Amino acid sequence: MRILIVEDEIGIASFLQQGLEEEGFAVVHAQNGQLGLEKALSEKFDLILLDWMLPKLSGIEVCKAIREKGSLTPILFLTAKDTLQETLEGFQAGANDYIKKPFSFEELLERIKVHFRNSQQQTVLELGTIRIEPQRYKVFQEGEEIALTQREFELLHYLVKNKGKVCSRNQIIEEVWNIHFEYDTGVIDVFMNALRKKLHLSKDNESIKTIRGVGYMAE
Repeated sequence: MRILIVEDEIGIASFLQQGLEEEGFAVVHAQNGQLGLEKALSEKFDLILLDWMLPKLSGIEVCKAIREKGSLTPILFLTAKDTLQETLEGFQAGANDYIKKPFSFEELLERIKVHFRNSQQQTVLELGTIRIEPQRYKVFQEGEEIALTQREFELLHYLVKNKGKVCSRNQIIEEVWNIHFEYDTGVIDVFMNALRKKLHLSKDNESIKTIRGVGYMAE
């Protein structure tokens, strides 16, 4: 598991890094908000420990920017702030949790373990640059959120969930539309064209193939 620590106080950062590495985590440290944001967006981390007060970009600004890119990486604020308004501000920015300074390493470690357990329970589906978050009914294409209708979302989710399998039009009309009688499956093609347009998938794009006379396949 990889953890990013964004903390400008070297003493705290070193203490955390040493303790977490002894627990078997891989740790990366960033000394300011700008560097922390760059690392968070360019590398894969399983959790981010984010100080509230940082040079260049504040923790709140970093948190908001990470969430705007569609990342679900758990973010845990390290902060001396503890008023209700400040706590709400942190959660509204997209934080998963916060721990008040000064804190014990044992408490921090338990909080981290809880978030790892929670994140492992979340199912995220991916198809190339497309990312689907079923629990939140959200779809992202190259980090940009794409607004889909409920039926478009369900169609995309069904195809990606069955990635590598040919999904016939009859299967789709039954599983996605919940129609179990004779019905014009041409409606699927209309939704597929709209879906491809919104996801910026050209006809030559192989992410979702049309299987002539049969249906579609995500690959």
